[in-house]
Amino acid sequence: MAGRAVSQLCLYTGPELARYAFGGEHPFGPMRHDAFVSGLERLGLDRGVCRCPPVQASQDEIERFHTHAHVEQVRRRSQAGTGFLDQGDTPAFPGVYEAAAAVVGTVLEAVDAIMGGRCRRAFVPIAGLHHARRDGAAGFCVFNDCGVAISTLRQFHGLSRIAYVDIDAHHGDGVFYAFEADPWLIFVDLHQDGHTLYPGTGSATETGVGAARGTKLNIPMPPGADDAMFAREWARAEEFLRQAEPDFILLQCGADSLAGDPITQMAYTPAAHRRAARSLCALADEYANGRLLGLGGGGYHLGNLAAAWCAVVEEMSRA
Repeated sequence: MAGRAVSQLCLYTGPELARYAFGGEHPFGPMRHDAFVSGLERLGLDRGVCRCPPVQASQDEIERFHTHAHVEQVRRRSQAGTGFLDQGDTPAFPGVYEAAAAVVGTVLEAVDAIMGGRCRRAFVPIAGLHHARRDGAAGFCVFNDCGVAISTLRQFHGLSRIAYVDIDAHHGDGVFYAFEADPWLIFVDLHQDGHTLYPGTGSATETGVGAARGTKLNIPMPPGADDAMFAREWARAEEFLRQAEPDFILLQCGADSLAGDPITQMAYTPAAHRRAARSLCALADEYANGRLLGLGGGGYHLGNLAAAWCAVVEEMSRA
């Protein structure tokens, strides 16, 4: 990375990201973005970081991960503005294509900012849509920005050992199965046990297939898992990542693993997210030239969401 980074952290917010929401009665409602920004500004965490606007992805960029047929299906549903993009979790609305493309484009802009030396780390709150498959939407996720980012880092930045770390309450199945046979995608996911929560996947025996066996670490957590349990399991995750020596780290830091979320049964506090962010910053500094991208993920209690993501931003913005 040539020269000195302009900023420690690039932070992406704006109305284009806020539009990725499914209405007031849906868990993924319209106030998530603004709740985070309000918390950020109240704590003064917006000072000393580079505030950046969202960017729209092109169809070609989205298709670095997704099939053409899926992207075209989302376009049609977006124009019609009715129906569902999956089996009932992810409703279409007028402009859903543009809203989802803004999530992908902003994440790609964050990748470019890190790789281009404009910042060492970046955070995108409305992102981390880890359930979408290559050929379909799922679980509130229209396009999988995580998958597009991984594919872009490979194809356009020449990185091989990319680490994807997920502490959302739900298993990141859309990422896991897309790269299950890829030995160079290091995958670590701590999530509520799939026997008790959507999408029902992510057992400890799922470690990758073929040449990729052993490059994936799934850690199912029981309902009610707290910070002490997270700390014990995180030590194992940290050692796994250290042995992998990644070139770039993505953190999907869904806040639905905090106590009180309306659709999950975990019991973390923001301290768990702070621990993960602090640890990954140190690992990124040691192995990846500081390159760490944070993606907000889930979280359906607005106070929890703001607290967890602000803890992550605070750690990522430290010199």
